[in-house]
This record gives sequence, structure tokens and C-alpha cells, in this order.
Amino acid sequence: MFELPTLESLNMGAALPALALVIGTIVLLVIELLLPQRRQWWIAWLALLITLISLGIALVNFDLRGEAFGGMLRADPFASLVNVTVLTAAAISILLANDYLRRAQIEHRTEYYLLLLFTTWGMMLMGAANDLIIIFIALELVSIPLYVLSGIRRPDLLSEEAALKYFLLGAFASGFIVFGIALIYGATGSTRLPAVWQAVSAIVEGGSSTVYLLLLGVGLVAVSLSFKVAAVPFHMWTPDVYEGAPTPVTAFMSVGTKTASFAALLRVLLVGLPTLVIAQGTRAAWVDALAVMAALTMILGNLAAIWQTNLKRLLAYSSIAHAGYVLVAVAAAGHPGVADRGVQAALLYLLAYTFTNLGAFAVVIAVERNDGSGVELENFTGLGRQHPLLALLMTLFLLSLTGIPLTAGFVGKWYVFLSAVDAGLVWLAVLGVVTSVFGAYYYLRVVVAMFLQEGPATIATPRLPRSLTVALVIAMLGTLILGVFPDLLAGVSSGVTLALGG
Repeated sequence: MFELPTLESLNMGAALPALALVIGTIVLLVIELLLPQRRQWWIAWLALLITLISLGIALVNFDLRGEAFGGMLRADPFASLVNVTVLTAAAISILLANDYLRRAQIEHRTEYYLLLLFTTWGMMLMGAANDLIIIFIALELVSIPLYVLSGIRRPDLLSEEAALKYFLLGAFASGFIVFGIALIYGATGSTRLPAVWQAVSAIVEGGSSTVYLLLLGVGLVAVSLSFKVAAVPFHMWTPDVYEGAPTPVTAFMSVGTKTASFAALLRVLLVGLPTLVIAQGTRAAWVDALAVMAALTMILGNLAAIWQTNLKRLLAYSSIAHAGYVLVAVAAAGHPGVADRGVQAALLYLLAYTFTNLGAFAVVIAVERNDGSGVELENFTGLGRQHPLLALLMTLFLLSLTGIPLTAGFVGKWYVFLSAVDAGLVWLAVLGVVTSVFGAYYYLRVVVAMFLQEGPATIATPRLPRSLTVALVIAMLGTLILGVFPDLLAGVSSGVTLALGG
């Protein structure tokens, strides 16, 4: 007989950051309908306020542990760090979009901010999900607003093309995860991750052939989430969508979607399937596949970026390469005794990448023309003489993406490669260092163009409105503080764990 949930079982306090965001977004939706046209500019600042309130709650409740909505969601430092990362990305992205929408003459499309908040809510749910069904619902909540945001610059053909490509390929990814969840449910009889863990342990110990059904199911789920993080060979959509989507959407997508999808992947693999071993192995069966995928992603992302002259496409292939670095930590987390270090390395890398990559895209927005052009490498030539401060900031962000010491990117890579070495994946750590050298080539090519080459007479004058300046300052401070004081990252991550079975 169906029983109504009690307030105790709902435990809504454990999901308070996400609840605050969604309630605020619904209220903002009503306000947006009632505001006169001349007051629509309020929406951006109200959206930023809602995001900051949710971020404040997430910071206050960082160490809170518990389950919400009958065990469907889980509050722990892991979910809290995911919340902090995606909410920070959302706040910076709102600042990036404030002037951009006006320049693109789509400032009246205030649904931009509402869609951004809804997709952020989905990302928070992915980080806290304790059930495969919640992961699927959250993934759709992330994806559908992003399809619309990618094409919000209509009737721009590139924007519409980006939205269509992202939608079509995203639909296939959704199909993969549904089939994967169905197979896992068929093998274990549950979609709740702790129950899946118990069933998998029993299946493996009993030597049942059902283990192969599980392998197929987890493979399909991994394919879907690999599409979202742009891992090889599921990366094909990334360059075209990143180039065609409005630049603030591209910036947010490159960090927010990646963080949420990696969080969901870690939840599934380390909470539900850490004991999925075959042939009397000591490590999870999915480790080798992820290690190979990480290697291919690092190689292809860095090599393909070398030939790019469009900065948005260059950062797209760079995003693919950085997905490979995070996959190194995920693969390391599948080894006994290294799970916590692998999880911490992955999330810390994503936090550092958030500040760095959003900063790089902020500089691209400053140089970009009103019609969306002006993002070729030649448009950055001579920027160091025309706007030295902006060029120095771009240099800082590119050096951080490379992994140069005293930047957040270096600290992130240090933790990732260290976790790989601890897990015995020395070859993967060495490959990561080598591919980082290739990354240094195409990042420094931009620096050389800005400072050592003469710029064309037709170069656009960079624009730095107040909101964009604030976004740049936040990204700069995050990149420098996390790089100069790496103990901050270690302190933040010390309580981040994913225990077996939740």
C-alpha cells in the first residue's frame, strides 16, 4: 500500500541549497512575467542574488551529512563541493552574459537567466543523486535548457546549428543512459545506488553470469555521461557547439556540465559499482576502459587544438583534453585504497578549471564583436600593446590551463597525477605530463600573438563593462589564490569521500 512520505523522511534541510535555488527560480519566473519591459534588466541581478544565496547556504552546510527525499538524494561534502563549483560557475556566467546579451541585441530574452538557473539546479541534483532515476532526471534537467540556450541567439545560423547538433546528439546520449539503467535494474532489482552495491557484491561473489549484464549496463551509462563531459570518442559535437553557441553559454557549458557529469559518474561507479570485478581481479572492471579513454582524450584533445585558429574551437578541444585529465583521477579512484584521493583530485581539478576556463572565455567575450565574430587568433594579435592588462589576464588563464606552477591549474594537475601514481597508473600520469607539453604549445601561441606580433589595424577595441570586469577579477583571484595557497584546496577536500554503498 502506498504510504505518504513524512517530513522526517523528506529531510528537506539536507537538500536546502538546491531547494533554495529552485524556489528562487520559480519566484523569479513569476516576477519576470509581471515586470514591465523597461524593468527587465532587474532579472539578471535577481538571478545573481538567488545564485549567491544558494551558494552561501551550500558553504554553511558544507559538512552536513544525511539523506533527503527518502534516500533519493544525499548530502555530504562531495555534493557540497559540486554545489559550490557549479554555483560559482553560474554566478560568473550571469556576469558574463549581462553585457553580452545587450551587445548581441537579445537583452529582451530574459528567459536566458531562468534557463541558466534551472540547468544549474539539475547540475546540483546530479552531484547529490543517490538513485539512478534521479541521475537521469537531473541529466535531462541539465540538457534541455542548454539546448535552448545554445540557440538563444536566433536567427544567427551558427547558434541555431549548435542547438540542433547538441539536441540530436544529446537525445542519443539520453537513450544510452535509459538503456543502461534498465540493464542495471534488471541485474540488481534496484536503482538505488546502495542497493545496487549490495546486489553487485552478491553477484560477483556468487560467480553469476549476470555480471556481464551489469558490464553492459554500466558501459551504456558511462557512454552517456562521457558524451556530456566530451570524452573521446564521444566528443564530436564539442567544437561545433562551442563555436556556434553564445560565448557565455559556451563558457558555462564547458565547466558546469563537465562538473555535474563527472560527479554523477563518480557516484555511479564508486557508490554503486566499486566491487564490479571479473576474473578474480582486485580492481573494478571499468578501470582499464576509463584509463584507455583518458589516454585517448588527452592525446586527441591536445593534438587537435594545435591546428585551431578560432579561440572558441581551441578552447573546445582544450576542454576535451581537460576531460581526459579528470578521467585519469576517475580511473585512479577505482583502485583499492586510492578511491578517496581519486575523488578529491577529480573535484579539485574541476574547481580549479572552473575559475581558469571562465576567465579565458571572459577575455574572449571582451574581444568578441557584437555580431559574434572577432574570436580568431588574428583578433588577439597585438592585444598586449592595445590592452596590456587584459592580455596579462589571458596569459594567466592560459598558463593555468597549461599547468604552470603558482596557478590553480598546476595544483589540480598535481593532485590528478599523484592519484594516478598512487594507483599504479604511472604510464597514464607520464602521458598526462607529455600531453600537457603539447597543450603548452597552442596556449603559448596565443600569448606570443598578443605580445610579440603586430596587430591588424582593424582589430576591435576590447570592451570591459562593469559586470565583465567583476567576472574577470573573480576568475583571476580564484586562479591565483588556489595556485599560491594549495593548502586551501587540500583543506577543502579533506572530508570529500564516497564510501562504498553510500
